[in-house]
Amino acid sequence: MSTEANVLSDLNPQPAPIVPVTLSATRPFYWSVRRELWENRSIYLAPLVAAVVVLFGFTLTAFRLPKLRANALALESVRQRAAIEVPYDIAAMMIMFTAFIVGIFYCLDALHGERRDRSILFWKSLPVSDLTSVLSKVFVPMVILPVITFVVIIATQFIMLMISTAALLPSGLAGTTWQLLPWPRLSVILFYGLATSVLWEAPVYAWLLLVSSWAKRATFLWAVLPWLAISAIEKLAFDTNFFAHMLVNRVTGGFEQGFVVVRYPKDTHAPVVDRLTELDPLKFLSSPGLWVGLVIAAVFLFGATRFRRCRGPL
Repeated sequence: MSTEANVLSDLNPQPAPIVPVTLSATRPFYWSVRRELWENRSIYLAPLVAAVVVLFGFTLTAFRLPKLRANALALESVRQRAAIEVPYDIAAMMIMFTAFIVGIFYCLDALHGERRDRSILFWKSLPVSDLTSVLSKVFVPMVILPVITFVVIIATQFIMLMISTAALLPSGLAGTTWQLLPWPRLSVILFYGLATSVLWEAPVYAWLLLVSSWAKRATFLWAVLPWLAISAIEKLAFDTNFFAHMLVNRVTGGFEQGFVVVRYPKDTHAPVVDRLTELDPLKFLSSPGLWVGLVIAAVFLFGATRFRRCRGPL
C-alpha cells in the first residue's frame, strides 16, 4: 500500500505553496522614482544640453587661451588661480542654474500633470500610497537632479581641461592648468555646494509640489502671485522689503549659510575670495533657517499628499 501511495503522490504532486508578495518586495518607491525619470527626460537632458552649449562656447574661444594664460601668469599667485578657475566656475554655475530651472518646472507639473492627462486614475489604482508618490516626486529635484548635475559638471570641466591642454600645448603652457587648477578640491566644494543649496531650497520645491497638487490651472501664477502680493502689500503699508528679502534669501542664501565669505580690504587690491573655497558645515547645520525651512517643507509635502488623495482629474 505504501508503494502504491507513493506512486499516486508522484503522479499527483501537491501544488506549491503560495508565497505572499509583500509591498516592500515590489519596491514601490524605487519604481516610482524610475517612472519619474522615464516620463521626464528633461531631468537629465537639460543639464546635458547646457553642458554642450558651455563646451561649444569654450571651444570657440580656445584660440585665445595662450594669450589669456600668459596674462594670467603675470599676476600674483592668488589672482593666477582665480583667472584660471573663472571658465570652470562659469560652466558650473550655468549648469546648476539650468538644473534649478528644470527642478522648478518639474515640481509645478509633477502632480498637476497627472490630473490634467487623467493618468492619476491609473496611478491611484496601483498599490502605491499617496505619500510614496509625493516623496518620489520631491526626491527627484532634491537628490536625483543634484547628482546628475554634479556628474555633468565634473565631466564638462574635465573636457574643458582637455581642450585647454590641447590649446596650450603649442605654447608650452599646457602644464600650468594642471598645476594651478585645484580640480579635486573644486569637485569636493561643488558636491558640498549642491548639497547645501538643495537642503536650503527644500521649502521652494515643497511649495511648488503643493501648488501642483491643488491648482486647477496656471500653476506658475498660483506659485508666484501670493508671494508677490504679500511683498507689495508690505511695501505699500510699511515701506519695507523684509518679506521680499526673505524670499530671495531662501533661494540664494544657501551659499551664504554653508560657506565662509572672506573679503580683503580694498587698499590691498586683492580679489574677493570665492565663497566656495571656505566650507563651514557646522555653521550651515546650526542655522535656524535651515531647520525652519525643512519643517515648512514637511508641512507643504503633507498638504500635497492630502490634496493628491482628494483631488480628482481635471
